[in-house]
Amino acid sequence: MHKDVESVLLSEKQLEKIVNLLAKKIEKDYNGKEFIMVGLLKGSVAFMADLMKKINLDFSIDFMVASSYGSGTESSGKVKVVSDLTQPVEGKDVLIVEDIVDSGNTLNFICNYLMTKGAKDVRVVTLCDKPARRKVPFKPDYVGTEIPDEFIVGYGLDYDEKYRNLPYIGILKRSVYE
Repeated sequence: MHKDVESVLLSEKQLEKIVNLLAKKIEKDYNGKEFIMVGLLKGSVAFMADLMKKINLDFSIDFMVASSYGSGTESSGKVKVVSDLTQPVEGKDVLIVEDIVDSGNTLNFICNYLMTKGAKDVRVVTLCDKPARRKVPFKPDYVGTEIPDEFIVGYGLDYDEKYRNLPYIGILKRSVYE
């Protein structure tokens, strides 16, 4: 375990089990549909890479960068699209892949944004859901696990661009960010 991590919240084995369960649900729901899997960078990269390998369907992938965080631990609430999709979503089903739903601001904004671009349907799969921090009424369609109101890192999740490479998800020691 990394010296800045207080405890492991989700082990590699637990993450693998969550990914497999989510992949089965998505595969069932998207069977026969033309869909685009959209990863929200940078945090979703590890989760999306594992998830897409487990879904036995044809789909395309794309990425977006949307930001409402600086280097702090609180969402600013204002969302901006830093890097948009490279392919059109008009008339297509879109599955957004996210590492964590916190305030809900970013995903609420992105879902509405993609619908205005003509997406047929927009759904969200998140590895971690932290409903205690929700600022808007947003509910992901697929949730890997609900987590407590702790600052987590690893498996793509970062604090100030560090810890993304940890193979597990851990609770960051408060002394690191306070």
